[in-house]
This record gives sequence, C-alpha cells and structure tokens, in this order.
Amino acid sequence: MYLDAPAPGQQIQAVPGADSKVPVWLLGSSLYGAQLAAKLGLPYAFASHFAPDYLHPALAEYRQNFKPSQYLDKPYAMAAINVFAADDVAAAKRLKSSMQLQFIALRQGNPGKLPAPIDAIEEQVDAITLAGANHALKYTATGTPDQVHDYMRDFVAASGVDELMLTCHAYDHEARLRSFEIAKDCQF
Repeated sequence: MYLDAPAPGQQIQAVPGADSKVPVWLLGSSLYGAQLAAKLGLPYAFASHFAPDYLHPALAEYRQNFKPSQYLDKPYAMAAINVFAADDVAAAKRLKSSMQLQFIALRQGNPGKLPAPIDAIEEQVDAITLAGANHALKYTATGTPDQVHDYMRDFVAASGVDELMLTCHAYDHEARLRSFEIAKDCQF
C-alpha cells in the first residue's frame, strides 16, 4: 500500500518509497509468519538458516492456506540457508566454525562479534554444546563446490521452495565472497 502510488487524500506516505513498487515479502521463523503470509497473499520467506524445526510445517501451512491477493495469485516461497563453500572440505568446515562458535556464545548468553574460525571444532567444543549449535544450523551447505551444489539442489527438491536466500557468516570477507561465488554457480 505505502509502496504504491499515493492515493488521493492518503495521509501517510512512504518517503522515499512511495510509488517504488518494491515487492512486499513476509519473512518468518514460525508458523505465525506462514499463517499471516498466507492470509495476506504475500510471498513468504522462511528463516531456516537458524530456525530449522518449523521449515516444513511453515511451508505446508503457507501453501495450504494461501489466499490469492493483489500481490500473488498462488503461493511463492523462499527459504534461507547457510552456505560455507570452499575449494576443499577442511577449509569449508573451518569457515563454518565461526558461526558455530557465535551460536554457542549466543546460547550461553554471551553475544558478540563473529569469532575467528578454528580448526577441528569438534576437538575444542564439547559434543553436546556443538550438537545444539549444529541443530540450529541444520540447513547449512558445507563443503566443496560439488557438495554445496548437491546440497542446494536436494534442499530445493525437499522443500519445494521457489527461491533460496543464502547467508554466509564467515570471519574472512574474501572467503565469504568466494563461498557466494561457488554457490551462485549451482545449476538447478
């Protein structure tokens, strides 16, 4: 509404967004977001990159209850996944360790900057703590280009999403860019 052309007498106008026609999406990490997106007939993006437990129930809820609207005539869904791609598996696992460490710190009540990566995280973090972080980061493509591309194709096939949103919380900016470069070459 506010991103369309202002209607005569409209008291609230988006500045500078009026008449920009920016697509409206609903991003959620729960069933409520899926229900709201379905009711409003909006495209829906799910934050599966940190909230994996509701991915499939939320997508099912969205698709089953979708109401056509001025925005869409049928459901259109996106899901976010983490991508840690590198030229070899060890480098990809090292890249991922920063996010694992950050998630662990956050769950322990110690939020902060993204930590530097470490080698062999499984040798430096207790198994239960690491398992908790890995569960939250369940939807993560980690590995070589072929492994990451296979993961992405399998994820799309299993979830039925129309688009992927990729994130890579990597400590090294160049390694993050390389990870995205690898991921973008995936053929669906």
